Parts: sequence; structure tokens; C-alpha cells
Amino acid sequence: MCHIKYPIGIQTFSKIIRGGYAYVDKTSFIPVLLESGQYIFLSRPRRFGKSLLLSMLHSYFEGDRELFRGLAIDSMDVDWTPRPVIHIDLNSENYTKEDGLENRLDASLKIYEEKYGIQAIKKTPALRFEDIIRYASEGNEASCVILIDEYDKPLFSLDVDSELFKENQALLKSFYGVLKSMDRYIRFAMLTGVARFSKVSIFSDLNNLRDISFEERFAAICGITSDELDRFFHSGVQAMAEKEGVSYEEVRVQLKRAYDGYHFAKVSPDIFNPFSLINVFGKQEFGSYWFETGTPSYLVRLVEREEWPLRRLAPTEIEAKQLEASGLLSRDPVPAFYQTGYLTIKAYDPLFKTYTLDYPNEEVRDGFVSFLIPYYIKPERRGERFSIKEFVIAVQIGRPMEFMELLESMIAGIPYSEKGSVEDHFQNAAYILFTLMGHYVLLEDRTSDGRIDLTVETSQYVYIFEFKVDSTAEAAMEQIHRKRYWLKYGGSGKVIYLIGANFNTKTKRLDPPLIEKM
Repeated sequence: MCHIKYPIGIQTFSKIIRGGYAYVDKTSFIPVLLESGQYIFLSRPRRFGKSLLLSMLHSYFEGDRELFRGLAIDSMDVDWTPRPVIHIDLNSENYTKEDGLENRLDASLKIYEEKYGIQAIKKTPALRFEDIIRYASEGNEASCVILIDEYDKPLFSLDVDSELFKENQALLKSFYGVLKSMDRYIRFAMLTGVARFSKVSIFSDLNNLRDISFEERFAAICGITSDELDRFFHSGVQAMAEKEGVSYEEVRVQLKRAYDGYHFAKVSPDIFNPFSLINVFGKQEFGSYWFETGTPSYLVRLVEREEWPLRRLAPTEIEAKQLEASGLLSRDPVPAFYQTGYLTIKAYDPLFKTYTLDYPNEEVRDGFVSFLIPYYIKPERRGERFSIKEFVIAVQIGRPMEFMELLESMIAGIPYSEKGSVEDHFQNAAYILFTLMGHYVLLEDRTSDGRIDLTVETSQYVYIFEFKVDSTAEAAMEQIHRKRYWLKYGGSGKVIYLIGANFNTKTKRLDPPLIEKM
């Protein structure tokens, strides 16, 4: 088997092709993009291939045809006329600093000013951008191409109410406004980012910017489809199968469970996270690669600020017009979770025009929920760290009281804040616990009425929980009996435990539970 090189951390198209690295051929999208409009915008999560896409377009527009030999576009009837390309990447800068955006723009513009011999004395970034576009087009006698990567990075990491956010917003608005004023010099422009644009806040002058983020034919423009996995990474899957001592199909199942499941349109193929797959094959080891490259602290702050209950986060429904129109300034956490890749489209209801969103896969679900632990769970018992293992062992060996004692210890350590009710914190902490337990035991019968009703099933035991808030354990047990929750497990041959519990918001603790064995 030949050795395949995987481009871990490489986002330059020419380097990947010349270096003989594995490449998922996306060149067939080039003519489709050119037919779609002069100004294009694409939103995708971080590390999902946006930079590589723009790098590919850069090489194409410069007319470097040799790089495309043997790829899909090589057999297509397209224009290979070289054009000047102005490629600006806003990703590599700390924009929490007051002069971060100006420094980044200055460094980017200097490259092209030196290239075209332009003097930029005491000019704003917008005026310098205009000069570069004019000189590039007139000097080459061809309209130019503008590529802007991570257009929203200077805003996304800032509080929307901060002065720095407003300053960066104003600077970007004038900078991007150049695209309209210099329209006669521009053949094609594409901007990418995580958050979807807002015409009111940034692109008010650019009214012909086409957003392809939700279009079905561009659903797979970034990421790796199931067919592409088998076509371009067959040897990688086979190598993993040999290493793990399992079949090719078993590795495929594991890859799908861990890294697949993204959808970016009403009708979309399953999309694998490309960053995670490249790392799995390159390092020959399963891991939480995408999640560990960036922390979702911004999203946690958004959830806390809006007092959003975590149990409503996934799965959740949202109107199509709300999800598709939400921009950078939206205060609704759900669109933000979708745009950043922590939620994805799982279904679309054409009758009610609503999307169902959920975690795309195990890497995202387990990573995000684990990330939430220090925000909502701080056990006081013996100063130990929170461990899901103790909870799982307690139910696996048939010790419901030990489970409840662990739960009481967890609840006692909830770091209540001024925002949100005590009940909200309890619900969020319990959501984290039961979501993580679902990786090891079967969870069923969760309700959506704001209470933590559920069933935990192991190979030998069934636990039926009813949690009340500011009621009594007796009332919880009475409901279990009245609704006869245990009936579906009566013929299972397993030991059944009924647990009634009540969380007291005044004491911030669980009352002594009632436990019955059947």
C-alpha cells in the first residue's frame, strides 16, 4: 500500500497539489460559482475548508492550469485567462486589541501596494483598497478578483455592545463598501466567514451580494461527503481498519458516528468534518480534533446572557426564515450554534417551514457538553473533579442510592450566578450529566415540559426517574405509579428501580429521594 500524505494544517492549494498531498477535488464548483453571480458569500464553520476553497480559486484565476491537470475542471470548458487576484485573509490576528484590525488590514494591503508600486501616504484602508483594485485592473488590462477569507473574524470574538466592536464594524463597512464603488474593475469577488452577513450592519451598500450558504447545490462545497471519503480516502480507512484490527466497514461506521452528520441545506448529503478526518488518517488515531482547536466560550456566554436552558438546545426547532436570515448581531443562541458548527440541520418540514437542528456527531456533542462542566458543575465532595464514570458504575451495579448521593454532591456544587434561576442551573447541570451518561448507557423517555423525566437502562437494571422542582419526592413517586412508567419494561427480566426526587430551590439541594424496587 502506497504511503498517502495528509495535509494537516496546510490550506494552500498549490502546496497541496505540488506536494502530492491527498486532495478532495472541489474544482467542479468553480464554473458553478462563476455562473452564480459577481459577488458571492459563503458561511461555514471554522476549519471546514473555506481557506482551501479560496486558495483553489486564487490559483484558478491566476491561470495556473498545470495545478489542475487531472482534476475535474481540467476537462471543462472554462476561461483560463490570468487575472490579478487580491486575496485578504483576516484570520490570523488578535482582534481583542484596539489596533488589531488596522494592523491586519495594513499588512495585507502593503503586500499589494509593493507589488503594484503604490504610495499609500495618510490614506484610510478603504482608499488604499480602492487604489490597489484600480492599479491591479488597469495595469493588467483585466478586471480583478477579490477573495476575502474570514471576513467576520474582527467582529466575532468581540462583545457586540463594546466600543471596539462598533469601531471594527464601521471600519469594515467602509472597507467592504469599496467593492461596490469599484465594481467596474471587478470580475468576481467571494467572501467567506463563520457568521452570516448582515446587510444592515456591514454590507448595506453591497446589495447584490449573493449568499450561497443554504443553497442545495453548494451544500458540499466544503467538507467531505460519504462518496468522497471512499473515493479519496479509501486507503486511509483501510489503514485504520488494519491498525484497529477491524473491518473497513466497521471503521466507516465509527468515522460516521464521530465526524459525520453535517447538513447545510434543506436537502443535503451527509458531510464529514474535513479537519477531523485529515487528522484521523494522518495520525492514525481517533480523537476530538476539531473541537479541541477552538473553545466555544463565546457560545456559553451567549447562552448565559440570554438565560437559555441547555435542554432546549439540541434537538430544537427553528423557523427557516429565522435561521436563514440571522446575522452576526442576532442574540438568539440557536443560529449562532448552527453557524459555528455545534448544531446542524437534521430535518426540514416544508409544511411549517421549520428546521430541526441537533448536534452533528459524537465529537461535537461530547466535546461541547464536557466543555460545559466547569460552568455548571463544581462538586464539593472531597474536592474531587467531576467524573461521569462514578455515575455510570453506580447504575451498572445496581446502586440507585449511591447514584442519588453522587447527584446530590453534584447539585451542591452548582456555581449559581445572578443570571438565571436556581431551577435553570439545576436543569442545565442535570442536562450535562444525562447527556454524558448517554454515551455509556441507554437513556429514554425524556420529556420536553421542563422536568428531568427519564429512564436509564443497563444490561441488568432499569431506573425510572421522576424529578420534581419545589414539590415532594412523594409527588414524584405518585406520578410514576399513576402513569405506570415501568410497564414497557415488565417483561425484560431486569431489576426495575423507581426513583422519585425533588429539587428544592430554597435549599439548593435534593430532598431525600424515594426508591422502590420491583
